Amino acid sequence: MTKYDYLIVGTGLFGATFAYEAAKRGKRVKVIEKRDHIAGNIYTKEQDGIQVHQYGAHIFHTSDKDIWDYIQQFAEFNRYTNSPVANYKGELYNLPFNMNTFNKLWGVTTPAEAKATIDAQKKAANIGDHTPKNLEEQAISLIGTDIYTKLIKGYTEKQWGQKATDLPAFIIRRLPVRYTFDNNYFNDTYQGIPIGGYTQIVEKMLDNDLIDVETGVDFFDNKAQYIKDYPRIIFTGMIDQFFDYQLGELQYRSLRFETSEVDVDNYQGNAVINYTDAETPYTRVIEHKHFEFGKGQKDKTIVTREYPATWKRGDEPYYPINNKQNNDLYTQYRKLAESEPTVLFGGRLGMYRYYDMHQVIHAALTAVDTEFK
Repeated sequence: MTKYDYLIVGTGLFGATFAYEAAKRGKRVKVIEKRDHIAGNIYTKEQDGIQVHQYGAHIFHTSDKDIWDYIQQFAEFNRYTNSPVANYKGELYNLPFNMNTFNKLWGVTTPAEAKATIDAQKKAANIGDHTPKNLEEQAISLIGTDIYTKLIKGYTEKQWGQKATDLPAFIIRRLPVRYTFDNNYFNDTYQGIPIGGYTQIVEKMLDNDLIDVETGVDFFDNKAQYIKDYPRIIFTGMIDQFFDYQLGELQYRSLRFETSEVDVDNYQGNAVINYTDAETPYTRVIEHKHFEFGKGQKDKTIVTREYPATWKRGDEPYYPINNKQNNDLYTQYRKLAESEPTVLFGGRLGMYRYYDMHQVIHAALTAVDTEFK
């Protein structure tokens, strides 16, 4: 194995970006992937002429022009704007919370009326002027009780599997609240989805004679040998699993997807609809063809229902649960990682951070700069 300079574990954006940059610098790279396909959770697959997001909706957004220019090397992006809709027991509301939402709820027509209504609800909730102690207090301090009850509480408790009063406030601190009629969920300057799906990005990153890729390979089936054979390892899996959970398990949330082909041209009229009541077991329904403005076979559409799930060993971990308990445990694992000088931990799981795609790329490029300085 001395012919390789690096073993990269995982073909998500962190691993693929590092592999691409290492090969540009003349390094030989072996990449292994546990799944039977590359691209990690951004993997898309065409069905009925529709690019299906196999692991949930992914909308690329950033205000960092350097990152936006970087990702443009690998795909042409469309002008998709994320404008999800909330369904509360059959009532439909715009997300982010904006004047359309406020008008539907209260009949108000001006920003002043909307703000007065929210301020009155915050005062009636009597949560005080202290820094919010949990997600419920944070949400009410931002948007009042009506929107919290209808559009936040049920969805969030399903998503995280915990009561809102037990969740940290920071989860919802950047909640978009607008006193305009702007339905764009993100505040970022740049936004879109690659025409033809995300998988092509990773394919192009790994398309180099200095990079060898092998799928269907589990690092943990041969961990000791890999560590012995490779001079440098980039590990993008779970950091606690790497160390055999010896300090305890970090907590994650998992997801389950039910995807079906429906014999209609347009099933719900929007790419993403969130189901915010507590009784509906899934959190959202994704209709994939709307990510590319209806492109695909006529009278066919692909719909995915997304169910949050409690993570246990053997399940796919999708979201780290970054409360104080887990962050403290992660800090201990980071100290343990210092005993593995040949291993660099990266990505959402290796760094135990709830990264968006642009943040993963930024973290990978930062690691590259440090590695090759």
